[in-house]
Amino acid sequence: MKRSGVWLFVLLCGCTTFAKDGQTVSSVPDRFLITRHTFIDVGPPNDFYEIISVHGTGSGTTIERVTLTPAGDACIQPPTVEVVSSAIPDTLNVALEGRNPCAISDKASRKELKRRKQGLVFSGAEISMHVECGGEERIIRADVLDRDMFDPKATTPENTSWTMRLLNRLDKAFPSGVLDRPIFAGLTEAIRTTAPNADAARALGAGEYDRLFGGAPDRPSDLYRASQIPPPAPDIRLRSSEPFQPEKFVLPIYPPIARLARIEGAVVVTFHVDPNGGVTDTQAESGHPMLRPTVTTAVSEWKFSREAADHRVKATIDFKTNCPSKGR
Repeated sequence: MKRSGVWLFVLLCGCTTFAKDGQTVSSVPDRFLITRHTFIDVGPPNDFYEIISVHGTGSGTTIERVTLTPAGDACIQPPTVEVVSSAIPDTLNVALEGRNPCAISDKASRKELKRRKQGLVFSGAEISMHVECGGEERIIRADVLDRDMFDPKATTPENTSWTMRLLNRLDKAFPSGVLDRPIFAGLTEAIRTTAPNADAARALGAGEYDRLFGGAPDRPSDLYRASQIPPPAPDIRLRSSEPFQPEKFVLPIYPPIARLARIEGAVVVTFHVDPNGGVTDTQAESGHPMLRPTVTTAVSEWKFSREAADHRVKATIDFKTNCPSKGR
């Protein structure tokens, strides 16, 4: 199978046998893949999907992480795909704390997964380690619950605790994770995205990773395809400026929070042109309060001809989000 930027199947681990309910394993895999579906009770977005490829080398451990994030808002917070690569100096054996994942029995995993039925779960992470053991792909599940993350007396079981520690080691290789993002990411600054390489993009688009997130509300292939469609750009235009047109025109910025709220319409301002062609004494006569400040800021940078000096000018600027209404 052709290797892509992330591994769908884990190859060449060298294991000879694997533990099905108690059997021992003689060798430790040198690479594996972890999928993590993080869900939180604040948002949107409320769900984040990660495909983490781990490969042990002679000098440490290399990691590649693909993060797929659903749209927070179809207009201003579209779905994103981010790909980052890094490494840690720890050998894979150190990162695994000397444990062999192939030795975790299916019975132990099933027992730990039953905890989810005990009490309400508002946030957490559904984690699967995909590893080749004895020539067969094995999926080792772990559910990290909100109490595991926030309760100092959570009594998290052994294998789930080990999984959390492993992921913590791997996460430290990157500047931030999904839980470090602001709730309204993208409203105050552009979301930085990195396109996957050609092989990873093909695998994502073809749905090769969809089976790794069974039961999750989103499919990676759908998120990837949606991330390739740019959101609609807003329209801002000068409808009129009377009795003079500016020689230097600065377009207002559409406030992101106004776009999120689908606020549109016209803003009318009047202002005085000084002897140097600059703008003074700007007054917003009408328009939505969220749109007025950006207009007055832009107008303060306009310049007019000498003929406009000492005149009062009235300008109308139209805003249109080009976004679907919230009710659709």
